[in-house]
Amino acid sequence: MRAVIQRVHEADVTVGGETVGAIERGLLVYLGAARGDEAKDIQYTVDKIAGLRVFANDEGKMSLSVCDVGGAVLVVSQFTLFGDVRRGRRPSFDDAADPADAERLYLQVVDALKGKGLPVQTGVFRAMMDVKSVVDGPVTIQIDSKKLY
Repeated sequence: MRAVIQRVHEADVTVGGETVGAIERGLLVYLGAARGDEAKDIQYTVDKIAGLRVFANDEGKMSLSVCDVGGAVLVVSQFTLFGDVRRGRRPSFDDAADPADAERLYLQVVDALKGKGLPVQTGVFRAMMDVKSVVDGPVTIQIDSKKLY
């Protein structure tokens, strides 16, 4: 499982001109599921997202998590995180989970984040989405559960 996480002042996602998810201060998470992802990948990813200390404390040091600051999370599915461009110019997405598995894994991540008490908004799985954000910092972090083992 891969995630690209941005600390944001605000972010929203629209589908067909209609806003389907929006947050203020928090994390915008682009999430992709890989073939073979399982419960340990979900747990690792969720724990990292919820526990990332990327928000400043009173001294300006990044030591607070989204939970600590009362922030929210906007999760947007993005299989293109598995685009492999080592050969040619057109990305291969062979390492991405098939759509049915990817949606199941995506929803499990969303549910697990909600289970940690976080306000969570989402995009629409497999939809063409417009994502807007005001990135804070900028702070952008990558997580890859396969780097664990």
